[in-house]
Amino acid sequence: MNIALWIVAGVVDAGASLYFALRYREFRKFLAGAFFMSSGVLFYFYLADVSVPLLGTGFVFTPLVNGARGIVHFIFFVLCFYFGFVSKPKTITRE
Repeated sequence: MNIALWIVAGVVDAGASLYFALRYREFRKFLAGAFFMSSGVLFYFYLADVSVPLLGTGFVFTPLVNGARGIVHFIFFVLCFYFGFVSKPKTITRE
């Protein structure tokens, strides 16, 4: 039962985040900061050899999994940073 709830919550959260990230530049800026912090913390857990349990379940993320997640979050940081800060928004011309 817990696993099903975690999956549903993850899908809903990911869908909402993707919707707002595609529509709003300011949200991409927020996500850039969140992914930067997350990648740093996950990389720290990897270097410190710390296993992290998933709340409410019996699952434990090993340091190797945390390192892989840190890399993925860093890639998301770079994408959100580029599309939130670097690239210029397209201007809509009305005729």
